Amino acid sequence: MQYELSYWERESFLSGIDVAILGSGLVGLTAAIRLKELDAALRVVVVERGGLPVGASTRNAGFACFGSMTELLDDMTHMPEMEVWHTVERRWKGLQRLRAITGDAPIDYKGHGGYEMFTEQDTDDFEQCCAHIAAFNQIAGDITGHREVYTVADQQLPKFGFKGVRHLLLNQAEGQIHTGKMMSALLTRAQALGIELLNGIQVTALHDEGNRAILETQHGWSLSARKLLVCTNGFAARLLPALAVVPARNQVLITPPVPGLKVEGCFHYDRGYFYFRNIDGRILLGGGRNLDRETETTDAFGPNEKIRAALLDLLHNVICPDQQLAPEMWWTGILGLGPVKKPIIERVSPSITVAVRMSGMGVAIGSLVGSEGAELVMSEE
Repeated sequence: MQYELSYWERESFLSGIDVAILGSGLVGLTAAIRLKELDAALRVVVVERGGLPVGASTRNAGFACFGSMTELLDDMTHMPEMEVWHTVERRWKGLQRLRAITGDAPIDYKGHGGYEMFTEQDTDDFEQCCAHIAAFNQIAGDITGHREVYTVADQQLPKFGFKGVRHLLLNQAEGQIHTGKMMSALLTRAQALGIELLNGIQVTALHDEGNRAILETQHGWSLSARKLLVCTNGFAARLLPALAVVPARNQVLITPPVPGLKVEGCFHYDRGYFYFRNIDGRILLGGGRNLDRETETTDAFGPNEKIRAALLDLLHNVICPDQQLAPEMWWTGILGLGPVKKPIIERVSPSITVAVRMSGMGVAIGSLVGSEGAELVMSEE
């Protein structure tokens, strides 16, 4: 739909913008908040294509996690070990930044720990993890301040009611949040600082005029700002195709309330590709994109029946055996991945900066990436 702007719209909403932020998810809002902390006089406007943040921030599982052992060991086959630990440290700092902005109660933070689950077929992986516990605890302890981050937790298996699970590893420094409450708390904080939000505006192209960034919209008009920070994560390549960001879709389900639910905490399985948790007496379960990577390398929302069948199998045969729960809801979220698990925080032109590629750890690292993106924008002044 195209229409011409009125004088009132142009002057009241689209003029005199110091910094525009594209994307109103976790990264975009924490960036906006950080900008106002740095300079309260800035006019900061967040532009969002959806009525709600569209992508991952309102669609993730709410894991306050920073590294299950099998995932970190797998990462170390692709990255130098110290780079992996540097990323873990940044995730930890991001979680502390998020909690400092919102407080724990408003986001329903609970430090139940993060578990990793091993079946009979995963015995070799479990033994490999056990061989690394002491070394991992030394480094992770220095990062988090916890004496024993990783421990074997097989003694807790009976209370969860799983079937076919032989071992558990517990990351005692992890927890869970309520994703919706997190976004609501960030929006409240942003609005209190005078940050403006423009929803329902699809940006179709970006231009840098040297002293201003221009955002072309699907409505046929454009808006401009002295500086632009792009925080659209998995969707970033639509506007900036040279960025090394690849979208990845995740399938997620939630059950109705489960009478006598025994599960408490966040759980990973198969190097973190599958994940589940308790929320409001229900099971939230997602992941499995490794079963069909080609199809799930997309920024289009929608179902993948092969993966959904695998999630149901895990739900019915392992997590809640013999209950045959029917999902109450399904949805999908879009991640931003790359060749390595490191965010991109850089200036791509004189007026345009990006803070993208959370690599599936947005809750952990997102607030740090947003803050650093804002600081980079201000360093150009």
